[in-house]
Amino acid sequence: MTRRTALRWLRRAAIGGTALAVVAVLGAAGALRAQYAGNPAAAGRTRGHDAVWLGHAWVDGTRTPAELALLRARVRGTGIHDLYVHTGPLSADGSLDPQLYPAAAAFIADVHRELPGIRVQAWLGDTVAHGGTPGLHLDDRAVRERIRDSAQQVLDAGFEGVHLDLEPVLSGDAGYLRTLEAVHELTGDRGVPLSAAAPQIDPLPHLHALSQLAFTHPKWWSQRYFGQVAARVDQIAVMAYDTSMPTESLFGGYVAQQTSLALHVTPATTNLLIGLPGYHTEDMGHHGYAETVGAAVRGARVSLARTARDRRAFGLALYVDFGASTGDWTAYRTGWGTP
Repeated sequence: MTRRTALRWLRRAAIGGTALAVVAVLGAAGALRAQYAGNPAAAGRTRGHDAVWLGHAWVDGTRTPAELALLRARVRGTGIHDLYVHTGPLSADGSLDPQLYPAAAAFIADVHRELPGIRVQAWLGDTVAHGGTPGLHLDDRAVRERIRDSAQQVLDAGFEGVHLDLEPVLSGDAGYLRTLEAVHELTGDRGVPLSAAAPQIDPLPHLHALSQLAFTHPKWWSQRYFGQVAARVDQIAVMAYDTSMPTESLFGGYVAQQTSLALHVTPATTNLLIGLPGYHTEDMGHHGYAETVGAAVRGARVSLARTARDRRAFGLALYVDFGASTGDWTAYRTGWGTP
């Protein structure tokens, strides 16, 4: 058997193993529904540490005053404290073109005027290279230093924090940990937060290892690696969506499970946020009729009530402003409440 043939069979086996694992998760439907059961009110209300991801139009100059007024109406009176505003993407060498965000200073000034107390963070992202794919090589010190320089660049432009969304990061990637350490040293010196978007945690043991063999964009991290990342940032936001779950109760139970897994390894000093699916595409990974904001809010709350009801460093993060409907915002407000 040639090496190429062996790799092909290994990949097929990994895909089959991952499929079996997903079937096993779905086979545990009763357990997921049990995770979804409980009294969400026991978790209390928002702690005032919530966030929302905003699209690039806010900093490229194309947003209108009417859209700013709508954003103000939706955010005011909620627990949202941070706006993650897409400011990238980073270049493959880690640098950032300043021409990508010509209206950033004006937008930050608008937020300070219209939504006092709300913090504006620069959302920086790009594709991470692995297995021969193009993108950021986080094992390269020069790339990591340029990412740090890009973070300094947006802070100098007036942003009040850095939100990194680098994908896909494989579970155990040491280069990513070193990247976070470099940027966190900078943000700590500047007195602003470093936040990071994170994949989901293995719902079954070692599922991340199977997915890394099978897919170029693996979905899960080990719980241990999630904890290592959480210890290197001030905020960590779990992208708890695109789960392929077919019903609201299964999705809500899955979010509850993810919340519990994350709570057990996130330091008390790190703000843990659970991502809410405020978008309405329909594909194999996301069923809008099942992955609802309401189900995600309930799942997160019942898990918080069971696992760490007194935890203060906890919030919800809505993804994404240009996809979220009025109903999504209402589900967030009514389900999680006001500070």
